[in-house]
Amino acid sequence: MKFTLLRTDGAARRGRLETVHGGVDTPAFMPVGTRGTVKSLTPADLAEAGTQIVLANTYHLFLRPGQELVQALGGLHRFMAWPGPILTDSGGFQVWSLSKLRRITDEGVWFRSPIDGSEHFLSPELVIEIQQALGADIIHPLDECLAHPATAAATEQSLALTLRWARRAEAAHRQGGAGGQALFGIVQGGAYADLRRRAVEETVAIGFDGYAIGGMAVGEPKPVMLDLTELTAGLLPREQPRYLMGVGKPPDLVESVARGVDLFDCVLPTRNARNGQAFTADGPLVLKQARFVRDAAPLDPACRCYACRSFSRAYLRHLFMSGELLAYRLLTLHNLTFFHSLMAAARAAVESARFDTFRSRFFARYGVDTAPEGNGETSGESDRHVQ
Repeated sequence: MKFTLLRTDGAARRGRLETVHGGVDTPAFMPVGTRGTVKSLTPADLAEAGTQIVLANTYHLFLRPGQELVQALGGLHRFMAWPGPILTDSGGFQVWSLSKLRRITDEGVWFRSPIDGSEHFLSPELVIEIQQALGADIIHPLDECLAHPATAAATEQSLALTLRWARRAEAAHRQGGAGGQALFGIVQGGAYADLRRRAVEETVAIGFDGYAIGGMAVGEPKPVMLDLTELTAGLLPREQPRYLMGVGKPPDLVESVARGVDLFDCVLPTRNARNGQAFTADGPLVLKQARFVRDAAPLDPACRCYACRSFSRAYLRHLFMSGELLAYRLLTLHNLTFFHSLMAAARAAVESARFDTFRSRFFARYGVDTAPEGNGETSGESDRHVQ
C-alpha cells in the first residue's frame, strides 16, 4: 500500500491511497459490507454510486461462512465479486457489542456466537490469520472497545491490553508474510486526552502502515468526539492515512475532514435507507411522512443516482409504505451516492483551498441532522459494521 498526501487546506487533507486492487481518493467514505455484501446492492450498484473501497467484518465472516471457505473460493474479492480495495476491521467492536457472554484475557477473548450460541476464541494472532485468509487490502489488529462513560482506570487498563495485542498482531503480520496487505494500528484511549496521547505515541512506535481512530461514537457527547478526533488526528504521522472508525453522519464527516481524517465508515446510509430515510443536501427526508404522498419531485434534484433520475418521492414513499424490497435498494443507492458525492466535494474543496467555504455552505443548507447516532453496528444488534 502507498499513501500520498497531495494537498492540505488547514487540517483538511486530500490524498491518494494505492492498493493492489486499485486506488482510493481521500477523504473517502467506505460502505459497510459486513458479511461480504452491502445490503440490497450489487457490486455494479456500488460502482455506479461512486464507491472506491468497501468494508467487511472479520468477526462476522469468521463465524459465517468461515475464512477457510472464503480462501478456498479465491479470497473475499472473488467471493463477493468486488474488484476494488477491501478493508476489514478487527472484530473487537463486535465482540464487545454483540456477545452478552464474553471473557477477555491477555491471550484473547472467548465469546458466544450470536448465531447459534457456540463458543469461540479470538487471539491477536488468529485475527491476523483470518484477515490474511480473507485477502483484504487493509486489515486491523484485535482491540478492545469500551463504552462511554468508562473510568480512567478502566480505560487505562483497556488501552494497555489493546497495545499488547497490537504488538502481537504486528509480529504475526510480519511473520505470516504481509502479501500486499496493509496493517493499520488502532488508537484507543477513551474520552481521556492523556490516554489518547499515550495511545498515539505507543501505537506509532510499533510501526503500522496507517492508523485508525477507534472508540468514537460509543455514547460520548458530540463535542468530546470532535475534540478527541482533532487531538488524535493531529498527533498521527502526517504522511500516513487516518481512518475514523464507525463515524458517518454527514455533519460529522465534514467536521472530521476539517480535523484531518482521511477514511470513514458507517452503517447509516444502508440502515437508514431500510428505515425510509434519504439523505440530501438539505438534510434527511423521512419518506413515511404524509407530506410526500403526492410529491412529484425527486429525492434530491441535484443527485445523479438512478433513483433520483427515475422516480418521484411519492413513488418511493409508496414502495416503502408497501414494504416493497425495491424501496430499500433505491434508497440505499441514493444514500451512498450522496455520501460519496459529499466526499468528492470535500476533496475538490481541499484541492482549491476553499474547504472553509465548502464547510460553511454545507451547514447552511443541511441544517439539523435527525439521523440516529453513529456506531450502532447491527440494526438491533449494535452495528458499526452490521448494516
